[in-house]
Amino acid sequence: MAPFKHSSLDTSLTLFFIFFIIIIPATTSIGVNYGTLGDNLPPPTQVAHFLKTNTIIDRIRIFDVNTDIIKSFANSNILVSVTVPNGDIPSLTNQRNARRWIDTNIKPFYPATKIHYICVGTEVLHWGPQNLVDNLVPAMKVLRSALVKEGFDEIKISSPHSLGILLSSDPPSNASFRPGWDVGTLAPMLQFLNETKAGFMVNPYTYFGWSPANANFCLFKPNAGLFDKATGITYTNQFDQLMDAVHVSMKKLGFPDVEIVVAETGWPSGGDPANVHANPANAAAYISGLMKKVSSGDGTPLMPGRKFETYIFALFNENLKGPSLDEKNFGLFQPNFTPVYNVGIMHASVEAPSPSPLAANAEGPSSYADAPSSSSGGPWDDAPFFNKTTPFTGSPSQAPPLSSTAAPTVNANVHDSSLGTMTTNMVLSARFALKVILVVTLFM
Repeated sequence: MAPFKHSSLDTSLTLFFIFFIIIIPATTSIGVNYGTLGDNLPPPTQVAHFLKTNTIIDRIRIFDVNTDIIKSFANSNILVSVTVPNGDIPSLTNQRNARRWIDTNIKPFYPATKIHYICVGTEVLHWGPQNLVDNLVPAMKVLRSALVKEGFDEIKISSPHSLGILLSSDPPSNASFRPGWDVGTLAPMLQFLNETKAGFMVNPYTYFGWSPANANFCLFKPNAGLFDKATGITYTNQFDQLMDAVHVSMKKLGFPDVEIVVAETGWPSGGDPANVHANPANAAAYISGLMKKVSSGDGTPLMPGRKFETYIFALFNENLKGPSLDEKNFGLFQPNFTPVYNVGIMHASVEAPSPSPLAANAEGPSSYADAPSSSSGGPWDDAPFFNKTTPFTGSPSQAPPLSSTAAPTVNANVHDSSLGTMTTNMVLSARFALKVILVVTLFM
């Protein structure tokens, strides 16, 4: 057989292809939750202008259908996800009500405002009551039908969950959804999301699982890792652990391929005196590590190559949140648009390049150990999204549907949503570099 010969055109196209791969990096969008529980926050028009011109944020999530915010982001090219209040869910199982809701809250603004998701409720399974849980998936289906009838097929429907939906997360291979919720609500929801190509929204907060012993594990810092005997995987950060726990739980219900959306995650830069881990240095470390993780394209040990649409909590420090000081200090920015810490959110021309806190430099207690602690004790100890330092003062979560036993009392400090999505710096994936090497080898 005659040897293969390259034409000059073939060589030119190959060189162009290699140049394109090297020069054009992979991108992953990161969003931010835009909460409004503050009496000193800037008007939405200023917020939209600031995000568009000064930051890499390309999407936001709000916790209602605030028309001022929705209108302010018109023609901004920033994606906007809106939220159906929990109390409105039962009424939206009625088709006429759902059409009216779309006509009032979506139709006047879309597509000038690029509405991306309609989030039906916020952590409904976690907070209940049972009437909302029972009507959650039916409302999602009826709203989707109303969108399709209006020709708004591109808008997706989902519902964010706290990780209270997990029975266990340690180790990830043994994870599962809580009995009752798994078959009663989550299986039909995942089927709906699979059919409509929408993401399963979860709120993984490693902050609520912090202890001096597992600080580095929670903060994407070097540590000894958490070994999963069943898979042989050593987890080097709690974010991967939680995401794989969700994935395993989805797989057990038959839906491993539904995309996962990180609807909320964050770390406060300040808090109550007892919460020494709430400081700017730790917040900068977590958000910086998170952005590198989700923009790398590496995925997780059980989901290699997956990219996760991610919304950081939150855009601003909100002085009317509470009762803890932690709740007031999850913001990336002060209300005057001053960054709380630098992690690459601002455009390079207006932000210092290194991820470092702008206020305190305290790393927390000197007793941080490298290895994460193992779970032990009560039924919620393996749920790292619960802050065990603050006693529960509110109403307990309702029992899961169809469950023969009541759900444990949950901690009121489980974070309620108010974060959105931000775009991260464009990065070159190592995967692309390998492709370049292969292409060059083929043509040598």
